[in-house]
Amino acid sequence: MTTAIAIEDVRREVKILRALTGHKNLVQFYDAYEDHDNVYIVMEGGKYTEEDAKAVLRQILNVVAFCHLQGVVHRDLKPENFLFASKEDTSKLKAIDFGLSDFVKLDERLNDIVGSAYYVAPEVLHRAYSTEADVWSIGVIAYILLCGSRPFWARTESGIFRAVLKADPIFDEPPWPSLSDEATNFVKRLLNKDPRKRMSAAQALSHPWIRNKDVKVPLDILIFKLMKAYMRSSSLRKAALRALSKMLTVDELFYLREQFALLEPSKNGTISLENIKAVLMVNATDAMKESRIPDFLASLNALQYRRMDFDEFCAAALSVHQLETLDQWEQNARCAYDLFEKDGNKAIVIDELASELGLGPSVPVHAVLHDWIRHTDGKLSFLGFVKLLHGPSRSLAKGQ
Repeated sequence: MTTAIAIEDVRREVKILRALTGHKNLVQFYDAYEDHDNVYIVMEGGKYTEEDAKAVLRQILNVVAFCHLQGVVHRDLKPENFLFASKEDTSKLKAIDFGLSDFVKLDERLNDIVGSAYYVAPEVLHRAYSTEADVWSIGVIAYILLCGSRPFWARTESGIFRAVLKADPIFDEPPWPSLSDEATNFVKRLLNKDPRKRMSAAQALSHPWIRNKDVKVPLDILIFKLMKAYMRSSSLRKAALRALSKMLTVDELFYLREQFALLEPSKNGTISLENIKAVLMVNATDAMKESRIPDFLASLNALQYRRMDFDEFCAAALSVHQLETLDQWEQNARCAYDLFEKDGNKAIVIDELASELGLGPSVPVHAVLHDWIRHTDGKLSFLGFVKLLHGPSRSLAKGQ
């Protein structure tokens, strides 16, 4: 409780609950207690267990992954917008209220601020967002399910927005220390303020905490975004990504194997544009087949004349930004660089590197890329290797 007014608000709520308790359609009130810092209200039900939370979140992630594959971002995900179909314990959860939803293309960014304050993602407030904003909202829901409180709180909407942009969720106070490390890691990976480092909805379903052999990981929109960027990359960047793919964790490989299998590779273990087209036709709704699939296929047109095996798929569909969030990133990047030194590194002049990165004439390339190349042999330095893995960025294009 932060103010006398807030304390009185809760005391009034307790009085009202005492006066009304007993009706079959009202939550059962048992008692209330107060100490120096808090007022505690004891009611029926209680907090979700981890298993309860998993059951709910699997259904939420599944439907959101489906929406994203169809090119729809919900933009107002919150507990109130998920309803159980019946009172049965095994009832399915249904997503509702698509009034704020919108269509979004692979590389498109939306800019209007919509949604409910407690669940809005940082990038929405920055007016540049896509499907990742929904995943942030799911992270807020997961946080609430596991600990019973919101990760960001303030008395005003503007205060909530400031907290979303600046504050970090609390994970060192009860009940978090008593929850599993995997549960905490799961929520943290959904509530990363950098949308590029956030898991997708389909990826979240492959996370060790929530993974379930009875729940299939759905086809992920993210792999098409990453494959599109890979197909447009220079041979040098592809070599760097192949080296990094050798360092993938068991969990990352599980997710990528699931995605590769969904693309239904041929008997020789490779995929082509035809495989992707067939899978998309199965997974797209009738309404989306004509408007969505041509965009996907056009972005991966280079696969029309070649095939891709699983090893290359790992390089094409890995997320460098997500791998950076792992504790062992520095070590893995160093090991990947050692592999790159043996098999892919080559002498390159700054102007050629600038051309590969798509830097325009207005960028002072010698100043920007000076430390990317070793002066001893003209090959990429470790810094250059890591930067190349990320590919072109807006800040790089501006010479920052």
